[in-house]
Amino acid sequence: MKSKLLLIAAVALAGLGYLAVRGFGDGDAAPNPNAHHSQPGLPVYAAEVVQQPMPQQIATVARVQPMATVAVQPRIEGVIASVNVQEGQEVKVGDVLMTLDDRALQAALRQAQANLAKDRAQLENAKRNVNRLVPLAAKNFTSAQTLDQAKTDVAAFEATVAADEAQVQADQVELSYTVITAPISGRIGSINSKLGNLVRQADTTPLMTINQLRPIYVAFSVQQNYLDDIQAAMQAGPVPVAATFPDAKQLPSIVGQTPPAQQGEVAFIDNTIDSASNTLTVKAKFNNTDERLWPGQYVNVVMTLKTDPNAIVVPADALQISQQGSYVWVIKSDMTVEMRPVTVAQRIDDKAVIAKGLSPGEKVVTEGQMRLENGAKVSVEQRKAEQATSVEAMQ
Repeated sequence: MKSKLLLIAAVALAGLGYLAVRGFGDGDAAPNPNAHHSQPGLPVYAAEVVQQPMPQQIATVARVQPMATVAVQPRIEGVIASVNVQEGQEVKVGDVLMTLDDRALQAALRQAQANLAKDRAQLENAKRNVNRLVPLAAKNFTSAQTLDQAKTDVAAFEATVAADEAQVQADQVELSYTVITAPISGRIGSINSKLGNLVRQADTTPLMTINQLRPIYVAFSVQQNYLDDIQAAMQAGPVPVAATFPDAKQLPSIVGQTPPAQQGEVAFIDNTIDSASNTLTVKAKFNNTDERLWPGQYVNVVMTLKTDPNAIVVPADALQISQQGSYVWVIKSDMTVEMRPVTVAQRIDDKAVIAKGLSPGEKVVTEGQMRLENGAKVSVEQRKAEQATSVEAMQ
């Protein structure tokens, strides 16, 4: 019995010794609560939230429209006697485009003029007859009936002369239709009827179409909620609109550069909102002196309404998108990050204007967001260009 007790006591002492040793070992390996602060953070690039003037702009797509377009149609039937212009030619108001064979109309006009001359002569003779009969009737040398008939003849011939004059004017107008002139200044398109063709007023195909190119319209649609902003901007002064070309090629004289944006201003807004799309049509007027804008062309436009002098701005690269909306990673003073929802007012080139969620002076992550989570520690890296600038500033 005594030997068993001794054995049990020995086993107990051995166990206590093991636990003591294990305890000391675990105590040496216990984690330091401040250890994670000494570890390097995730490398990211960052930028400061700044407050600066930024324009309030509306960017959209648009189509170029001529300010005036005329499909030239004949007003009478006739054979084309001459074509005085060429396809693609620039014309001014009143320039002769075509002439029609006018020989039949010239003859009809001469006949009407002859009838007018004849009836005028008869009218003069009738008036002289009345003048002779008036004193005779006063002395009862002729009947009152004869005098009344003479006066009736004068009135009849006056009506005939008036009808003849109207016929002459009508023939002159019809004759003028044989000379087809340009109703507006612009550029001619395809000429659909050539020399010798018979044309009629009822023809569905026009002789040619003239489009006014200088100045010219650019039409685009904006959401109806911009109506008040556009009206306020138009009351304050001209509203500038810039048009660029999405498929523009390099300038032949300057390799690597695209043509500059065309500058215009809002001419008017439509008097109704499209109920199907809830959009408002806006037309901008461009001088188009270089004729870079062409009817039917697709362009990108940016309409500048006003300038916000205290806009909150971050690089567009800082913005991230989730199912809940836009957000950014904000770097706090302890170099940890916080995911913060933001409201984006607009994007202009590589910048984003923030309406809500950020304050000037805060720092946001612009690159390296994929590995971040709330509370993660980061280390802000400098780009080579920034490093070079810092070195130059120190020197």
